[in-house]
Parts: sequence; C-alpha cells; structure tokens
Amino acid sequence: MLGVEQDDRRERPGHRVAGMDRIERFADVVVRAGVNLQPGQGVVLHTDTAHLEIARAVVEAAYAAGAGWVEPVWTDGPMRRSAVDHAELETLRGSRGWALQRIQEWREQGAASITLIGDADPHLLDGADPAKAAAVPVEEVRARRAAIMSGMRWTAVGAPNPGWANQVFGEPDVERLWEAVGVAMRLDEPDPAAAWRERSETLAARGAELDALELTEIRYQGGGTDLTVGLIPGCHWTGGGMVDAQGIAYMPNIPTEEVFTSPDRRRAEGVIRLTKPLVLNGRLVEGLRVEFAGGRIVKVSADAGAEAVEAQLDSDPGARFLGEVSLVDRDSRIARAGIVFHNMLFDENAGCHVAWGQSFPFAVAGGIGMSESERTDLGLNTSTVHTDVVIGGDGLTVTGTGPKGTVEIIRDDEWVL
Repeated sequence: MLGVEQDDRRERPGHRVAGMDRIERFADVVVRAGVNLQPGQGVVLHTDTAHLEIARAVVEAAYAAGAGWVEPVWTDGPMRRSAVDHAELETLRGSRGWALQRIQEWREQGAASITLIGDADPHLLDGADPAKAAAVPVEEVRARRAAIMSGMRWTAVGAPNPGWANQVFGEPDVERLWEAVGVAMRLDEPDPAAAWRERSETLAARGAELDALELTEIRYQGGGTDLTVGLIPGCHWTGGGMVDAQGIAYMPNIPTEEVFTSPDRRRAEGVIRLTKPLVLNGRLVEGLRVEFAGGRIVKVSADAGAEAVEAQLDSDPGARFLGEVSLVDRDSRIARAGIVFHNMLFDENAGCHVAWGQSFPFAVAGGIGMSESERTDLGLNTSTVHTDVVIGGDGLTVTGTGPKGTVEIIRDDEWVL
C-alpha cells in the first residue's frame, strides 16, 4: 500500500541508510515509513521525558527530511503520578480551550503526528485511585482523534528505555531490548523503510482476501477463548499501511503485522482469555478474562489488575463495546522473538487481538465523512478509549462466516486462508 511518494523520497539528497547508527535508523524509519514526511510539513511529536535521546533523533531526522517545523509535546511519568494523587477527578477529565485550539491548528496546517511509547515505569500508578488513573481530558482526546481520522498522517512507535527493559527482562538491559526492538522493526534490514513497504504489501493482500469473502461474523476459539463477533456489512479489512486523502502513503504503527477491521459493536458473544499481559494506566494486568453478552463486556476477572480494567470500562459509555477485531499469525516477527514486550504496540502484533473502545471510521465506506449518529446506526463504536488485548497464540483457530459459508482463516496460530 505504500506509494510512489515514498519511493521518490528515497533518493533525496542527504538521505542515507548505510552507516547510520541504531537510533538514526530508528528515526529514519519513523519519518520515512511511518508518517512519510513531505517537504515543508509540520510535525507534532508526542513523547515522554524518558525518550529524550530518541526524541532528539526523530526531530533531527524530521528536519533533515524537510520538516517545516517540529513541536514536541512532552509528558513525564512522575509528574503524571503527582496529578493523579493530588488533582480532582473532574480536573483530570477536563479540557483546556487553548489545547483544543492547538489541535485544531495542527489539523488545519496538515501536520503529521508521531508518538513515541514505551512505559518507563509500568508500576507508576500502583496504589493510585483507579478512577483517577483512568481519567483523560475527554474533549482533547476526542479532538485529537478527530484530527487523525480526518486525514492527519500519524504513526506510533516503541522507544526503548531502562524501565521498559526492566519489565521485559527483569533488569534494565537496554542493549538487549534494542536488539529485540531492532528485529521487530526491521532495523536489521539494509533499508528498513523499503522492508516495511514490502511487508505492507503482504498484509494488504491478506486484507483484500478477507474483503472478497464478505464475512458477516468472525469466531476466535482456543486457549480459553471462544468469542463470536458480528461484522458490519461491507466492512473493510486494513493491513500494513494506509493512504491519506492526498494519496500519500504512511504506516500508523511500526511494527505492524496485523489485518484488522471494526466490528458491529452490538454483536459480540462469548469469552476471551488474554495470552499476553496488559499495561493499563500505569497498572500491570495479568491473567485477564473478559465475558461479552449482547456486544457488551459484562464480566471481568484477572489474577492482577482487574480494578484498573473496571475503572477504564466505567470511564466512558462506549468503553464496554468492541471497536476492533484483528488477525495475526505466528509468522509475525514479534511472535518469533519469543518474548513478552509488555508494550501493546509490540505484543498485539504477536497474536490475534481485539480492542474495546473506539472504532475506526475508515472501516466502512464513507465512514470518515459520516456524523457520529450515522456511524452509531451502522454499528461503529464511539469512545475515548481504545484498548487492545491479545488472545492469540498456540492452539488458536479463527473462522469467518459469510455468503460463501464458513472458512478457516487461522488454524493453530498459522494463516491458512
């Protein structure tokens, strides 16, 4: 799906891949394959102070690629904890007029959005009030999401740091984490951006296969999961990259190994059991089991962290309904790495997953231009949250049903369609 614009940009004066160090290669992939930055375009960089060195490299790569301006938007974990401990709940949920205006200006200027993620401390909010830990400035979240859905090119990537490494390996071995992230992000390829274009084409072909089947429902079975989800007629499966309204290709997530769509929020029955832990609002959630009835999450249990999940589900009327179903098989580079990244951007690409919360308007024809009520009538979900949870792995089988009958898509974690 990645287009001519990226291929042309590979020959720009000053661009190089050979000889770049690891962080430079990372930044190059983010700018070239991620948002596919165009000359003169602005960039909004959402990042934590824990990612400072990587953030600087991304800013350098963006300016080297011709960015008109780059605006870093900083967060900081300990400062977030201070706010959760001392601010009022309504303040944490409130939005500021100046912040909404800034998002609108980014949108009007056609800026690209880059987000660096990677929890520096997954236990940051242990012991905090779950409702306050789950609180977000609602109108700002909605405005930023609307800007992205209206055409802003965006990408989210994982930024290695000692806290993340400690969660993965039990010690702050950042070098070892970089090696794993480098493989997952194809930084070991001669030209990582070109390698992502090739992978994107494979995933797009899978999406086209699924579209041709005109599936009406999909069923996940295995490993304690048995969930049937209804699909919206004519829904579109997306894999790999995307193309904006100007025909410029980009990749919203790096790495990505999935094909996905948004289901009918009213039609989900059964139970899921997570096969990867979830870090949610500063809490580690393990052994999570979720039951659905009539499309809605009706019961949650977990070995640890269930209260964090319940708090998020209670924070928003749409949070208890699905916004995404996704297909990933064992051929994924992340799956082959054989480790739990404790970062959902990576772990969701190690196996099939679903997400409760916000749907993707682009999953249905004309969805981006529809009003919220029109999307709701179709079965799309609206929420301030979008939380991916992994249910895939050994033993999982996925079938789809449509006018051509029921077909196997994944058998024992292997793509067979």
